[in-house]
Amino acid sequence: MRHLASLVFLTGALIGTAHASEQLAQSKACLACHAVDQKKVGPAYKEVAKKYAKQKDAEAYLAKKIREGSTGVWGQIPMPANAAVNPQEAQTLAKWILSLK
Repeated sequence: MRHLASLVFLTGALIGTAHASEQLAQSKACLACHAVDQKKVGPAYKEVAKKYAKQKDAEAYLAKKIREGSTGVWGQIPMPANAAVNPQEAQTLAKWILSLK
């Protein structure tokens, strides 16, 4: 019974984290250019997750791109740096993006 309670708690925590990360993306204006499952100005987050699924340093790589911006990775439109995102938030967002499948 104790294992079941732990599993229920862990599942709830993971769902809460995913929801919290989507809220973080909204609050940091990420969702103005990105969506979870469709291309907007930038790629869909599910496409990003797919592209970097096997890259060992993907989380750190994406966190850096979120904060510093990038150019030419997904086409001609650059992704601007997001100075409103601190390093911990960038890590949280990168982890959330990579969890989308």
